Amino acid sequence: MNASASLRRSPLRFFLLLFALAIPFWLIGAMAGRGLPLPVDLPVSALQVICPLIAALILVYREDKLGGVRRLLKRVFDYKRIKQKTWYVPIIFLLPIIYLLSYEVMRLLRLPLPDEPHVPFLTMPILFVVFFMLAIGEEVGWMGYAVDPLQERQSALTTSIVLGLVWGIFHVVPDVQAHHGLAWIAWQHGVYAVALRIVIVWLYNNTGKSVFVAILVHDTDNVSWSLFPNYGSHYDPAVTGAITAIVAVIVTFLWGSKTLARYRYAGSR
Repeated sequence: MNASASLRRSPLRFFLLLFALAIPFWLIGAMAGRGLPLPVDLPVSALQVICPLIAALILVYREDKLGGVRRLLKRVFDYKRIKQKTWYVPIIFLLPIIYLLSYEVMRLLRLPLPDEPHVPFLTMPILFVVFFMLAIGEEVGWMGYAVDPLQERQSALTTSIVLGLVWGIFHVVPDVQAHHGLAWIAWQHGVYAVALRIVIVWLYNNTGKSVFVAILVHDTDNVSWSLFPNYGSHYDPAVTGAITAIVAVIVTFLWGSKTLARYRYAGSR
């Protein structure tokens, strides 16, 4: 997508439509009184995951008709944009490492962990496929539609913060319906959401603006959370949020806040 096409897009319109589409899911979640029949604790309103994709498709159709819709959907598997294959290392392994560090920090700090931790490794392939499909529902909207017009107008860091905050607010209602406390929500969808979005935009900008990369990172995040003992029941967003924030600060320092894609020491001896 060229710069003029991205400038025609309206992130504000996308955000407003996104929340309008989410309202029915919130109401159904409030009336359901119970979560989804899954091992992980998710409310019915978590099905709002499809809303960013729907919002993006509606707006792209209005702007570019079916041709634009086809081009947007093709970006789900635009892995050919990734010219330097070494980027697959952080794409695939960064989030699992962060969650592993989170577990070790929690253990060292003697924070609540199960006496007999259960990590469902055998379900990993299923989780990977399921969460990849769910990540498509989100990232086609956030990174396929909203990120480029935002970056045309402001820095990559500011774009990441804006997207991270909206992303976090978008998840507040489902988290309230899942009976999470205010501190949990603030860490998870304040600190962690913003820090993770910085990481996603960093990887996106360094891989030819590949939406597939954003989907894959989102996927590894959800899989890592699900593998956290026990099905994420003892996950502490304060620990994971703090570690991810440190990673985001390092990334911003090394690659620069303007683009998150100009390595500070490139070519230095």
